[in-house]
Amino acid sequence: MKRKFVLLDRDGTVIFERNYLSNPDHIELLPGASDALKKIKKLGLGLLIITNQSGIGRKYFDLSTLEKIHQKLTNLLLKEDVVLDDIYFCPHTPEDNCACRKPKKGLVEKAKKKHNFDPNLCFVVGDNRSDIELGKNIGATTILVRTGYGKQTEKGGLNPDYVADNLNEVFSIIKNELA
Repeated sequence: MKRKFVLLDRDGTVIFERNYLSNPDHIELLPGASDALKKIKKLGLGLLIITNQSGIGRKYFDLSTLEKIHQKLTNLLLKEDVVLDDIYFCPHTPEDNCACRKPKKGLVEKAKKKHNFDPNLCFVVGDNRSDIELGKNIGATTILVRTGYGKQTEKGGLNPDYVADNLNEVFSIIKNELA
């Protein structure tokens, strides 16, 4: 049986939204995020970050800076005993019309090849329209979180499978879905 994964947006879902975060020192985990992710891992699920990072394509920061940001995020989570299985990012702008920018499936296809999972069995969690649309595009269970841009996104008529106030509620939803 293939392992199930939770595909998480980064900004506004796991860490505070910082509008083109370009400084690793500005990373701050959302309250309860590490605890919720730890509980999700204990359910036997994998954790992947799937994030659009058009700040690179817009020349706000470079790939080296993004690597430092992701290393800092990984270290913050490790201090809380949370190990991410991987981080996937799209560096392109919307105008580039690439295959990897959410809500397109390119990053999930790349992750699927490496981690051997069925996207239909995934949970996609995020605070933006592109996150929920990605989930729908791969046939996953979608969970909109009201953190970050989530409250604003909720008004957009998206119809995610679930809406949660935070990642702790996401954990409860996932636990109930797996029961």
